[in-house]
Amino acid sequence: MVKYNLLNILLISLLMVQCQTEVNSETEEPNQSEDWNLVFEDDCTKDWQTNWFLDGLLAKVENNEEGMTFSAGPEAFNDTNHAVLWTKKSFAGDIKIEYEFTRRDTAHRMVNILYVQATGVSPYSTNIYEWRKERETPSMRTYFNNMKTLHISYAAFNNKDLTKPDYVRARIYPVNAERTFKQMAIEPSYYDTKLFLPNVTYKITMIKTNTDFVFQVEGADVSKEFAWKLTEKQTVTEGRIGLRHMYTRSSQYKNFKVYTK
Repeated sequence: MVKYNLLNILLISLLMVQCQTEVNSETEEPNQSEDWNLVFEDDCTKDWQTNWFLDGLLAKVENNEEGMTFSAGPEAFNDTNHAVLWTKKSFAGDIKIEYEFTRRDTAHRMVNILYVQATGVSPYSTNIYEWRKERETPSMRTYFNNMKTLHISYAAFNNKDLTKPDYVRARIYPVNAERTFKQMAIEPSYYDTKLFLPNVTYKITMIKTNTDFVFQVEGADVSKEFAWKLTEKQTVTEGRIGLRHMYTRSSQYKNFKVYTK
């Protein structure tokens, strides 16, 4: 009888541990739908100026029933041809971003960038809308020197060597006394993704918490996830969302949604 009771106690203990492990696993899953509240939604078919503002005098934004087509200027290696589209709304805390992305260019160089929770740093205002005039020529250095934000490069190619494969890479801004441009990269970088083909629509989901940075891409016959762990010095807590196109790049966006916890 004693042996039987001990065996029962052992089995119950193991089941309790297993149940606790399963609960913890669910809690730690960053994309639990019940944890997220929809706070921003734009189907991208109506006037973009309702929800967005633009850096770059040569950029074009057009809306139609298919979505929002955002195009940088046509001249490569001329900084006046860069472009960034920003949400007017700012977002705080853990954040999830979803949208449909269709690449409309056929370039094999330059990058698209998703900026996550961007604010200005001294000497500029934390509110980046207040110094948008300084970014009418949207040089990259203006952003990585003067903003605090996380960044994901995707549909991205080497600017000069056309033989190199595409990549997905995360960065933390700004450059400062502790961080050079190269040290902004958050490892790992992912190469040769075979994603973001021209005129193919992909569903993108980005999730950022204090410790996790996740970029999920789904197409008709493909699903890939790119993930990074964030340290305390790599976290951002609030700010606007930005879509950056380097010169020559053009893409279509639809059903853009933002969730917070």
